[in-house]
Amino acid sequence: MQNFRTSSNTLPPVVKNLIIINVIMLLATYVLNMRGIDLANILGLHYFNSPDFEPYQLVTHMFMHGGFMHLLFNMFALWMFGRVLENVWGPKRFFIFYFVTGIGAAVFYSFVNYIEFQYIAAKLTPEVVQDVMAHGADIISQGQNYVGQAGKLNSILNVPTVGASGAVFGILLGFGMLFPNTELMLLFPPIPIKAKYFVAGYGAIELYSGLTNSGGNIAHFAHLGGMLFGFLMIKYWNRHTNNFY
Repeated sequence: MQNFRTSSNTLPPVVKNLIIINVIMLLATYVLNMRGIDLANILGLHYFNSPDFEPYQLVTHMFMHGGFMHLLFNMFALWMFGRVLENVWGPKRFFIFYFVTGIGAAVFYSFVNYIEFQYIAAKLTPEVVQDVMAHGADIISQGQNYVGQAGKLNSILNVPTVGASGAVFGILLGFGMLFPNTELMLLFPPIPIKAKYFVAGYGAIELYSGLTNSGGNIAHFAHLGGMLFGFLMIKYWNRHTNNFY
């Protein structure tokens, strides 16, 4: 499929409501922070072995963002690509796709964190690991951290992951699979590029950034997890649904 039809004057219901909820949650985060309540810490996704982990965070982290620009980029991508997919698939299928890719990204990212946690912990003494487990959360709450490998371990254990990026990258992958030859205009540099090359290039950058641990606090493997689950969902639907795309 290389052509699609969508109305530029209307926003489909799932995309519209997702954007509204995400904006409300960011505003609630700011308001509650002024009252001493860290909503991002409560609803953000913690490492499964953290005392702050709760199963509902696999869903709620998708509605939390680290700031206005984080929210803006995710919601712009959701608006740009998500509305196309929802108009093609319909609200129900798009809703399922969004949450499967978002939750799948969280699970994949947690698995990668588990591997990294075990790898780092094996390099440290049991005393250091125990100290991180016992006091790491308090140190993070004071805006500080350990140095070196202990700091990385503490970040995995006590810094929550927030954002809809996993689902957004799933949507990006879905758009690239359904409309591979649609040309997108890059901002830097301002050149056109087919969606399939854009998605493949973006995925390669995320993989490189994740393996080299570059990009600061960006959860690159969550992005890759969203793309992976998006690919699997579309392949499954394409195999079990007649004329899916």
